[in-house]
Amino acid sequence: MSEEILINVTPRETRVGVVENGVLQEVHVERALKRGYVGNIYRGRVSRVMPGMQAAFVEVGLDRAAFLHANDIVRSAPPPTDEASRPAREEHASTAVTTGEPRGWGREGDAGEAPVLPAPSISELVHEGQDIIVQVVKDPIGSKGARLTTHLSIPSRYLVLLPYAKVIGVSVRIEDEAERVRLKEFMTDLAGSEPLGYIVRTNAEGATREALAEDVAYLSRVWRVVQENMRRVESRARVYEELALPLRALRDMMRGDVEKVRVDSRETYEKTLTFTHKFMPELVERIEWYSGERPIFDLYGVEDEIQRALKKEVPLKSGGYLIIDQTEAMTTIDVNTGAFLGHRNLEETVYKTNLEAAQAAARQLRLRNLGGIVIIDFIDMTDAEHRRQVLRQLEKSLAHDHAKTTVYEMSSLGLVEMTRKRTTDSLERQLCEPCPTCDGRGNVKTAETVTYEIFREITRAVRQFEAASLLVLAAQKVVTRILDEESAAVAELEEFTGKTIRFQAEEHYAQEQYDVVLL
Repeated sequence: MSEEILINVTPRETRVGVVENGVLQEVHVERALKRGYVGNIYRGRVSRVMPGMQAAFVEVGLDRAAFLHANDIVRSAPPPTDEASRPAREEHASTAVTTGEPRGWGREGDAGEAPVLPAPSISELVHEGQDIIVQVVKDPIGSKGARLTTHLSIPSRYLVLLPYAKVIGVSVRIEDEAERVRLKEFMTDLAGSEPLGYIVRTNAEGATREALAEDVAYLSRVWRVVQENMRRVESRARVYEELALPLRALRDMMRGDVEKVRVDSRETYEKTLTFTHKFMPELVERIEWYSGERPIFDLYGVEDEIQRALKKEVPLKSGGYLIIDQTEAMTTIDVNTGAFLGHRNLEETVYKTNLEAAQAAARQLRLRNLGGIVIIDFIDMTDAEHRRQVLRQLEKSLAHDHAKTTVYEMSSLGLVEMTRKRTTDSLERQLCEPCPTCDGRGNVKTAETVTYEIFREITRAVRQFEAASLLVLAAQKVVTRILDEESAAVAELEEFTGKTIRFQAEEHYAQEQYDVVLL
């Protein structure tokens, strides 16, 4: 599988696209006025403690207070291994430390079977007005503030530093047992007697002891700076800031199977080159400066893919299609056969459509950065083996996803429930806003409905206020309908109210908007 990383830089926006075998798989957007906060560490101040929620709200200098749950607070006593070794952000949780989790989440570093201790009351852990060091694990999304933890983690090229957990873990995506043992032995030796923990990232597969030692030294330097900043900065101030998107993309996505990284900004190219020389010198020759006249995203068809990713309907090559609906509670994906008629029988047609849909759905989750609860409504299949194969295809397609995913068995209705870890807004919510006409509902009242609302409002206004006549301002389509199809009703209303009623079309009014003016 060939993979390329494209970095497009404009004065106020940076975008990164991941292209696999010529097909766009991921898009990441960072804007100068709205940079993400995930990975940043702050000295926060507890503004409110909520015992009923086992949580606290913490002011860290953002627009809204951030949310901190009791389970995300480091205890004064040594925390349980499975809690302490949890990487907050590494590869979007592909390096899990917990045990017994479903697909994509596995045993890290043989942490043992230490029992999980019940969390004490939030009131015992923090109090209002207290200063506390916290890290952002989820950006503010919609009306929700950022999500925080005190289990700090600082990633590097090959490792994630866990300063409050003396544990050595290895990414679950490194499947070769001999390689896992080799890396763990190296890290156990390199960590020595330091009271720090490390997670070995997927990128470290095949890395030398010297390369890991360089990362350990780098993380030690960063941690010393962070500790100094902790003592120095005032409340509601930032202690540590994550790398900018281009460098973060190199750190998190640059693997051996990435053929090239193409950057269309000379300044950013120089920065990426410096970063690569320092942390991944063996991959320097893969960094390229793109100086072509045609925009780099146009060259690879990325712009068109982004536009298609903002639509609800996703066509399949077979003629079927997906309908993707993103709501506050969950994302639903509906599979339809569409124009695909098949060649043998209905069951075979449905099976082939579902197989293609499983691949397309996995790609769309990555491309659109959809997170939280996801429900995929596959077309009903009577053959149990077909259902297993479709589920297996979905899991196989999700294996390339950097985000942690959990897939459950298909129900008798053909529904697959799954979750995908969400740390930032989806692509749609980053690039779009709710429609001002329908306020994000996706539909508007008909002209007929608005007409009858206007009639009721006229009756209500006449009963409450004295007026010689009334003027109704409304959208052109509504006024046209009233004067043409409802002229008899208007005459009856004038007779009933004893008032003269005039209608005036306003071009800038939305279809649901109107005003009844008393004259």
